[in-house]
Amino acid sequence: MKSEKVKEMLDSCYMAKRILDMLPKLPEGVLPSYVRYLETIIELEEKNQKVKVSDVSEVLNLPRPGVTRTIHAMEEKGYLKKETAKHDGRVTYVTVTKEGKMIFEKYNKDYFQKLALCLNHVSNDEADCMIQTIEKFYEVMCEGREK
Repeated sequence: MKSEKVKEMLDSCYMAKRILDMLPKLPEGVLPSYVRYLETIIELEEKNQKVKVSDVSEVLNLPRPGVTRTIHAMEEKGYLKKETAKHDGRVTYVTVTKEGKMIFEKYNKDYFQKLALCLNHVSNDEADCMIQTIEKFYEVMCEGREK
């Protein structure tokens, strides 16, 4: 790949970041990442799963220590409730509270559903191609940082 194409890809990533910055204003102390965590936990709960911190880490493809810190912060704010498993004290289950669900529903309705309507001309194949490209780009960049 030529360096000009890499620059175009980075410009696109910057534009994606700007789109995230245009999200509707969240309540004081709520980070955009909290909404993604809430969504992930709600989706896992809907599958009749007891959701472990490790499940969230796996689905979001994020390191467990960072997920643990974010979940702790979200619990302190009242968006999540943590419970230690009775059978194994090392296992922690998380559930979304009523307040957490309200934040997720408002954010999802006010932003992602409206955005989906704006992007209805983008096919699923085009979206999948973009997602795969960004994931590959991220993997390559992460590998380069490890060396």
